[in-house]
Amino acid sequence: MTANAQKLKKHKFDNPIALQRADPHVWKAEDGTYCFIATVPEYDRIEIRKSKTINGIKDAQPVVVWRKHKQGPMANHIWAPELHRIDGKWYIYFAAGSAGDKWAIRKYALSNPSEDPTKGEWTEEGEIVSDRNEFTLDATTFEHKGQRYMIWVDRASDKEVNTGLYIAEMTSPTTLADRQVVISVPEHAWERQGHYVNEAPAVLVRNGKVFVTFSASATDANYALGLLWADADADLLDPASWHKLPEPVFYSNEKLKRFGPGHNSFTVAEDGKTDIMLYHARDYKAIDGEPLYDPNRHTRARVLKWTAEGMPDFGQELGDNEMAPGKAKKP
Repeated sequence: MTANAQKLKKHKFDNPIALQRADPHVWKAEDGTYCFIATVPEYDRIEIRKSKTINGIKDAQPVVVWRKHKQGPMANHIWAPELHRIDGKWYIYFAAGSAGDKWAIRKYALSNPSEDPTKGEWTEEGEIVSDRNEFTLDATTFEHKGQRYMIWVDRASDKEVNTGLYIAEMTSPTTLADRQVVISVPEHAWERQGHYVNEAPAVLVRNGKVFVTFSASATDANYALGLLWADADADLLDPASWHKLPEPVFYSNEKLKRFGPGHNSFTVAEDGKTDIMLYHARDYKAIDGEPLYDPNRHTRARVLKWTAEGMPDFGQELGDNEMAPGKAKKP
């Protein structure tokens, strides 16, 4: 068996990793435990699964850690939770509408000092308020060169643009600094199918660059991943620092029965070094009614490879358990 075949066998995933779970996010704890969180199709609660392996997420028992309110804010459309460990404390960032208006989407945070995110008490930290704050969701956070940042989604300034990506420094795990800038709007045709949307940012710092994947277009088969990047030493708050590929990097592939792949996150395999991408997709194209209410976006996992130039290779023409092309490059 060749080295590549051995590696393929080692990183073979029992996909789907989680049925009817969209917007997947994984935090790998210091002890190697994978903590999995995602949007549930009822849009009414937040739950966490724990597993020592990525494949084990499939059979892990979900633990409900929070439920939507019955009235007022945080009472509708509970979307895209992310779980992060910051300064010895767990935080969940998520989006929610209100009881009176499910489209009044805002971003919120929960916190928990417990060592185990499925135990202890989760406290509502309230809304994470940003300057525009019109239709704001999909918040993610990362630390780079000693500074914590948040990237999130809101209406962009152009009237024809539905949503774009914003970035700001964080002054605490639940507050943003005053300087908040747009780093991407849907400018290409593939980002404007059904809706003019840039959303679902996910960050990976590798090879001297800060990479940000994002999702675009409506949440049907048009949904697809795009890629931004900035040099690691650049000013991340300067929009000119960010480069954007004009074409999507991961999108529907009828041959592979992969439709509308998007809203991904990154983690590393059990070996501690192989980059893994989790994402959601459907295995059929035709949808009756509004795609947001079709429940069958399933979580899947695949190896993320790297080109000799240090760019991510998503393996668009390959199945999840096929090795992506290109020479591997260590982070």
